[in-house]
Amino acid sequence: MRLPVAIVLTSVVASPAMADFQLSFDGWGDIPSCTSGRPNIVGNPDFVLNGVPEGTKTIQIELTDLDVPHYNHGGSQKLEISGDGAVAAGTFKYKSPCPPNGVHTYQWTATARSDDKILAEATTNRDYPE
Repeated sequence: MRLPVAIVLTSVVASPAMADFQLSFDGWGDIPSCTSGRPNIVGNPDFVLNGVPEGTKTIQIELTDLDVPHYNHGGSQKLEISGDGAVAAGTFKYKSPCPPNGVHTYQWTATARSDDKILAEATTNRDYPE
């Protein structure tokens, strides 16, 4: 017997601030190779934030393994960002990517805040190992 499948579609209306806010990085930086499933504690790679919303006081950057989203890789505390949007390598520590069975896709998320209010979020994805 086949059961009916319900598909729920949702739409998100992005504010102009959310549409312009972007996070990028060129690579994982100088981290030890890891495919054992036991991550290393490492410093973050260089990040660039563009279109940081007006009124942003802090940015929080976190890493998620999209193949194992419940695993907490950690990330930054609330960072104060310079006017050029750069976050230098080694500014904060996190648990490195370290998939035990092949390539995983990882997502960095930057959250711009004004006090406790979220102004915008930006994400970027990258595979590890590359």
